[in-house]
Amino acid sequence: MTPIESGPRPGVWHGNGRRIHLQEVGTRDGLQMEQAFVPTADKIALVNALSDAGLSKIEVTAFVSPTAIPALRDAEVVMREIARRPGTVYSALVPNVRGAERAIEARTDELNLVMSASETHNLANLRMGREQSFAALAQVVATAQAAGVAVNVSLSCAFGCPMEGDVAQEAVFGWVQRFADLGVRGITLCDTTGMAYPTQVEHLTAAARARWPGVDFTLHFHNTRGLGLANVLAAIDAGADRFDASLGGLGGCPYAPGASGNVCSEEIAHALQLMGYDTGVDLPTLIAAAGRLPGLIGHDIPSQIVKAGRRLDLHPVPEGFEAIRERALARASP
Repeated sequence: MTPIESGPRPGVWHGNGRRIHLQEVGTRDGLQMEQAFVPTADKIALVNALSDAGLSKIEVTAFVSPTAIPALRDAEVVMREIARRPGTVYSALVPNVRGAERAIEARTDELNLVMSASETHNLANLRMGREQSFAALAQVVATAQAAGVAVNVSLSCAFGCPMEGDVAQEAVFGWVQRFADLGVRGITLCDTTGMAYPTQVEHLTAAARARWPGVDFTLHFHNTRGLGLANVLAAIDAGADRFDASLGGLGGCPYAPGASGNVCSEEIAHALQLMGYDTGVDLPTLIAAAGRLPGLIGHDIPSQIVKAGRRLDLHPVPEGFEAIRERALARASP
């Protein structure tokens, strides 16, 4: 009996059926970075395929100015016309009250709000200071609560800023507390430019979960420096069970030039399922959806699973294999 077959053992390496929720961000975080406009009907079909794959949450689009992000100028139509699967949350990024009103009118299940834990990054990315962002987002929270719509806040640069360096844990936690005080129950800790490393992730995740047991924490990692999966496992070891991921590994950040995108949905699902975790994902359906992306965006995608297949997707033997076998047997004969 091999060690893998010898029975479950404690620790992150043995999932033992533990539920991990994968939350798709590629249809927003990924497509907004693309130069090509993906036709509306194709966006709707892509979201429907992700629903069929069983993702816990899908960030469908962003209700922002079409001038700012022309790739998502069809937000209302996409959100209204997708087929909604029971058990999947359909989310959208909104920057302000007007965006929130548009999203609510389009029947969005959850509004995702974004600000940075780093003052420099917040100014560079959002053109306002953190206090200005918080004041604006507090109005969005109130708008959502009045409409009975859930809110999640994504804190960028929670694991480091590409311009400031390390961001103090207490600075990150200060913003978590302020949003928790507003009644927000979903917080995403974002590794915006791929600066996180496993030791840091384990420490920050465990501390956040201990301090706010009533908050649903999501971890959002990028694979910029090849640490994406390692960081996911470190967070799981600290008790996390919700992760953002992007179909095909799409996405990126303008402040990490040349960097790869978010952790790849099908790669994370593949790895976790091999380790015995329950992701609720139909992996072949998810991989098939990722396989559509190059035709939609006009270029290759980072996904290694799309390129190489799953671990036990076997390949045909080489041409002439039977002849090779016969010659080997002949040489072995006395």
